[in-house]
Amino acid sequence: MSGWTTRELETIANADELQIAPQRDDRELRDPTTIWVVGDGEELYVRSYRGGEGAWYRAARATGRGHISSGGVAKDVTFTDAAGDPDLNARLDSAYRTKYGRYARQYVDPMVNDTARATTLKLTPR
Repeated sequence: MSGWTTRELETIANADELQIAPQRDDRELRDPTTIWVVGDGEELYVRSYRGGEGAWYRAARATGRGHISSGGVAKDVTFTDAAGDPDLNARLDSAYRTKYGRYARQYVDPMVNDTARATTLKLTPR
């Protein structure tokens, strides 16, 4: 079990956007950033559109903790690097294309390229 309830998983995975606020070094939360989120089984994943240069991503990697909200669900989370699994990344690429394919390729393609793939983080409730 991932720690997410079925309702939380479905709500977040089906929402178009997620607000992500990584914890800073001083333990305060950064201002939220709106990003895309996809589900895979009982897990939720995010990627940085700007790759490793994304400010929210750098903060998430530095502290490993933060807060998310989406579709009325708000949770403190742990961020775990999930970029190294090629099978997972292929499934997530497909999930991004399926969920967000109605948007222009200029937005979807960067989410499924090597730069974004290298920033794949799993969200785990805490």
